[in-house]
Amino acid sequence: MARSATRLGWSVIESPLSDGGEGLLEAVRRPADQLETTEVAGPLGQPVTAAWLRGPDRCVIEMARASGLALAGGPGGNRPMEATTRGTGQLLVAAARALAATASRSAADGSPPSIIVGLGGSATTDGGLGALDAIDEAGGLGRVDLVAACDVRVGFLDAARVFAPQKGATPQQVAELTERLDRLADRYVERFGIHVRALPGAGAAGGLGGAVAALGGRLEPGYRLVAELVGLRHHLEQADLVITGEGALDATSFAGKVVGGVLGDASAIEVPVLVVAGRATTEAVDLARGYGARVVSLSDRFGRARSYRHTVECLEEAVTEALEDFDGA
Repeated sequence: MARSATRLGWSVIESPLSDGGEGLLEAVRRPADQLETTEVAGPLGQPVTAAWLRGPDRCVIEMARASGLALAGGPGGNRPMEATTRGTGQLLVAAARALAATASRSAADGSPPSIIVGLGGSATTDGGLGALDAIDEAGGLGRVDLVAACDVRVGFLDAARVFAPQKGATPQQVAELTERLDRLADRYVERFGIHVRALPGAGAAGGLGGAVAALGGRLEPGYRLVAELVGLRHHLEQADLVITGEGALDATSFAGKVVGGVLGDASAIEVPVLVVAGRATTEAVDLARGYGARVVSLSDRFGRARSYRHTVECLEEAVTEALEDFDGA
């Protein structure tokens, strides 16, 4: 996108974004942040090396790097009843210990350092119990401001019904997982006094959102949190045109995902938007047009075969064509 615009004489501001899922580390990394790695338990118990960001006043982790579906071999390789967030808990402990080691550089106002955990791409539906167990075994997280970036707003019990089938669960397993989450919700009330059943976002990452809330953490819409961290509003106010996109543009793109968020924010200040997608449903195109945006589907423009095999080439060509037609340059 940037290369195409630059070749045509545009001045480009690049702003990577995330909704709390994969890509969070790259989107919010600051010059002072260091990329660390820690060996933790993977979603099926196997050791994995997970990267995370360490800064003087905050750490950022992605649960998918410790407990992600890709690490379990996708839906076909996953064991939904066994998949655990234990490794995510171990990452949280590592981040908390790192922040404790730099406590002397904490905020002058006395506020605690923060840990941001991205909830997305999970293999798990354990309600965050594995993470809690790992944290308990380590003696807790200490004094930190725990924030979860949620890419969905589902309730705790809905984690099984809505997302477990995508993680390889059979209908019988979905029913068993729902019952397990229901019992766990009672335990969270008894131990922490937190009612997670109806809490928006508690079902994110198979219920890990509920565990974060039980620990006293905050559940934030991932896109909104990242947009604030990277100063997206400031970038939009300087722009004559915004270009965004994703692989598959559909109705879910407007339910807390990056594209829908960008469209909403840009349209609020009347900045036009070009959306480039690998493919797009008719419903999604209509929704985008409602924001005044133009949508280009690479599959429609170049054919499925070419757009899949030569995606970057097609992307650059599509953006070049669109910008040549744009009358605000």
